[in-house]
Amino acid sequence: MKNVVIAAGYATRLYPLTENFPKPLLRVGGSTILGRLMSDIDPIAEIDEHIIVTNHKFVGHFEQWVSTMQLTKPVRVLDDGTMTNETRLGAVCDLLLAIDRCRLDDDLLVIAADNILDFSLCGFVEYFKEKNASLIMCHEEPELVRLQRTGVIAVDADMRVLEMQEKPEHPVSHWAVPPFYLYKKDDLPLIRDCQNHGCGKDAPGNLAHYLCERVPMYAWVMPGKRYDIGSLDSYEEAKRLFGE
Repeated sequence: MKNVVIAAGYATRLYPLTENFPKPLLRVGGSTILGRLMSDIDPIAEIDEHIIVTNHKFVGHFEQWVSTMQLTKPVRVLDDGTMTNETRLGAVCDLLLAIDRCRLDDDLLVIAADNILDFSLCGFVEYFKEKNASLIMCHEEPELVRLQRTGVIAVDADMRVLEMQEKPEHPVSHWAVPPFYLYKKDDLPLIRDCQNHGCGKDAPGNLAHYLCERVPMYAWVMPGKRYDIGSLDSYEEAKRLFGE
C-alpha cells in the first residue's frame, strides 16, 4: 500500500507565514503538521512507500524536510510543476500525476497534508481490510454552516456510502467527510479515467463522489478529532492545544 500525500496548496489564508513556505511544514507540538501525520503512518505494516506531491514553488522545502526525517519507508517527492494558486493542478490531478509518474498499481492511502489528528490511522487501515472496499473517513457535524463547506455523505446501516455531496447547500446528513481516503487497487482503472467522466479536479472529495456512484465505498467514523489548519486562527489554536 502506498501513502500518497497531497501537499500542493498555497494556503493564502495563512499569509504571511505561507507566502514562501509550505503550510504542512509549519511547526506544531515539537514537529510539523505533516511530520505528525507521517510519524503515525510510517509504522503501519501495510504501508510500503510515501509519495508527497507538491508544487514547484515548495518542492525544495519538502526535499530538505524529508532529508531530516527518520522514516522506515522510502519517500518520493513529486513536483507538479505549478508556481501559483491560479495555475495549481488541484488535488485530484495531483493524485493522478502520482499514479502516472510512479506507475502505481496498489492500494492507496490518500491524505491532505494540512491536518492534525488526535487518533491513529491504524484503525482506518484495519477497517479497510475488513470491508475489502474503498473507504472514506467521516465524523458527525451538527453545524449547518460547517457542513456547507465540506463533503457530506448519506450511508446505510452498514456504513456503505449511498450518496456524497461536495459543499452542499442542503446537506443530506450530518456526516462530514475530511480529506482522508483509502482506495482499492481494483478501483484504479476508474480513478485513472475519472477526468474523462466529469470528475472535478480541485477538492479531493470530488474523486470519492465520483467513485461512490460506481463501486462499493464505505465510511469509517473517526474515533477522535481532526484539526484543519486553514487559517492563522486555526494554526494558533493547534499550537495552544499541542504546543509550539
